[in-house]
Amino acid sequence: MNSAPQQPPELERSLGLGRATAMVVGTIIGASIFVQPSLVTGAVGSIGSVFLAWGIAGLLTLAGALITAELASAYPETGGVYAFLRRAWSPGMGFLWAWAMFWSMHTGIIAALSMVFARYAGYFVPLSDLGLRAVAIAVILVLSLVNVAGVRLGSALQTAVTVAKVGAILILIVAGFWLGGRVPAHFVAAGAPAGTALGPLALAVAAGLFAFGGWHMVTYTAGETRDPARTLPRALVAGTIGVTLAYLALNAVYLYVLPLERVAASERVAAEVADVLLGRGGGGLLAALVVGSTFGALTGIILVGPRVYYSLARDGLLFRWVGTIHPLYRTPHRAIILQAAWAAVLVATGTYRVLFSRVVYTEWIFFAAMAVGLLRLRRRADHRPAYRVAGRALVPLVFAGCAVFVAVSQIVADPRNSVFGLSLVLVGVPVYALWTWRRQPRTPDGAIPK
Repeated sequence: MNSAPQQPPELERSLGLGRATAMVVGTIIGASIFVQPSLVTGAVGSIGSVFLAWGIAGLLTLAGALITAELASAYPETGGVYAFLRRAWSPGMGFLWAWAMFWSMHTGIIAALSMVFARYAGYFVPLSDLGLRAVAIAVILVLSLVNVAGVRLGSALQTAVTVAKVGAILILIVAGFWLGGRVPAHFVAAGAPAGTALGPLALAVAAGLFAFGGWHMVTYTAGETRDPARTLPRALVAGTIGVTLAYLALNAVYLYVLPLERVAASERVAAEVADVLLGRGGGGLLAALVVGSTFGALTGIILVGPRVYYSLARDGLLFRWVGTIHPLYRTPHRAIILQAAWAAVLVATGTYRVLFSRVVYTEWIFFAAMAVGLLRLRRRADHRPAYRVAGRALVPLVFAGCAVFVAVSQIVADPRNSVFGLSLVLVGVPVYALWTWRRQPRTPDGAIPK
């Protein structure tokens, strides 16, 4: 008796609008908003400029989200930015994005956040350096196993942690304005100038953008999202706007409770605010908030990355076994394990500090290419998005220009390390060339047909 051939398992579409929005919010809000405001404030000299810098960073992030939303609604494919770059430019461009993601950008973020998680967990249980690394690796492995067990379970955990995290942030904001009334003066800046020069403002915006990182990652899970052409744009816009409002409110609390100079000089501004509001017990509450925040961000970031490597393997640009779907859990389990293994190596060796700090700015070069790529794709007949960015070419061009400016400013500020970072990305060019050359069809004698 003949039986029909069994179809290989596919990814499970279980992400709705609520969980997709939670993923956007959860991956953006990590630990940066609790420390990065000091860098933003230190770069400018007035309270108004602080809010201007955060507002510009939020608008640029929203512009990127809108561009990504149009692309996701036109091409709701697993892989997100990888898939967009591949379509707009070439498979090689998509490969370079995935190459940089795996070796530094994405796994570096996972390693860095896991260490932040471990350091703040050490507030409650003292840990040696070896203990910190062990906790960091353990949280990577545990969350990776959760995501192997199914996107439904991983996204549910992400949603629950994000709701708790946002709730805690709202409590901090309310408590700041309620209890902060005991402080003698508010929004104080000694000798602040009336305006801010373009250079310092640009540095402040670049520092603020770092705290918005991860806004694009939800598009990696298009293959597991219900009605992705409509769900992803709504999640991107709602999540980005929500995070921007939360960041502005948090900075308002910081500057309401502490003088501008103290915010700029602080290495743990949120903890100082908590101490002022609640006394010595504030540090413990803040540590718990950072632990929960980084845990939520890690949950989402670990979930989304393997979907890019899965797409790469399915496109023949990576070993096919990496793109295997688990027959029971319907997740790219091998890609998840591979990502966890390399992130754990970065934690164990400490090399994530070097890789992440030297290569993270290259992300913005790819973002510029993605924005210009949208204009190229709009000329094609198959570009039929369910959502279109208003303003025709204005938003993509402005965003691309700003993305290039961010990248160039980082290169100029640290040219030596920039050469290393760019070199690491460019190593992917000969790797891609060799890979595609080996996969070309050949005649029986081994020659490549003309």
